[in-house]
Amino acid sequence: MTRPPKSSSGRLLFETPERPANVFIANVDGASRGNPGPASYAVIVRGPDGATRFEAGKYIGRATNNVAEYYALISALDYAVAQGIERLLVRSDSELLVRQMEGRYKVKSPDLQPLHEHARKLARGLTYFAIEHVPRERNSDADKLANIALDRTGSSGGANVAAIVPSGARTAANAQPEAANRRAKSPARSGSARASAERTIERTVRARYSGGALHPLEPLDLAPHNLAEDEVVDIQIRRPRNPS
Repeated sequence: MTRPPKSSSGRLLFETPERPANVFIANVDGASRGNPGPASYAVIVRGPDGATRFEAGKYIGRATNNVAEYYALISALDYAVAQGIERLLVRSDSELLVRQMEGRYKVKSPDLQPLHEHARKLARGLTYFAIEHVPRERNSDADKLANIALDRTGSSGGANVAAIVPSGARTAANAQPEAANRRAKSPARSGSARASAERTIERTVRARYSGGALHPLEPLDLAPHNLAEDEVVDIQIRRPRNPS
């Protein structure tokens, strides 16, 4: 196990700063049945007053539990950025996720490295960010929400999203990406036409326009149809009906 660096006085070099007032708290969790297997994540964000501001449980297709944990963290950070939340404390029962974000553990998995980098970038944009490891029983609401997303997906044979947002709250939920990667449905074909149709992938990915370019707000993971290097894809741009 990699031990955290210390100064000459023996103190940790990346101690969490003292918590300020008016901090939002996000409980995040990821779930995977098979690891890798059908996976989902959940996010619950509460305001400084303890009131729930945002809840979402989402199916993400086939992934490992650690990937799902990072998706949950990124979703919480993305929500904070979209809502102008400057102070965020994240609670997770994944020791790996927390220790990697703290810098205690190295990120060796190639699947986690881009997710980790993206999460760190979002976190650096906040005035205050902290992440702490909590026992599973203190994260039961997020765990339950992630499993509901998996159960609904499995029972319907499709990809369903469970999202609950308090009335009147500004949220990016309306622009959440589609819950799964689907093959385009079309009549049976033969030869090259059928092969082309089978390679067709439909997925909605949120992106932010900045500096004349679109920047994806989530990993472009189209597993099991991952994009090949230099592959050309079609992009459709659609604004949310009620952007906030």
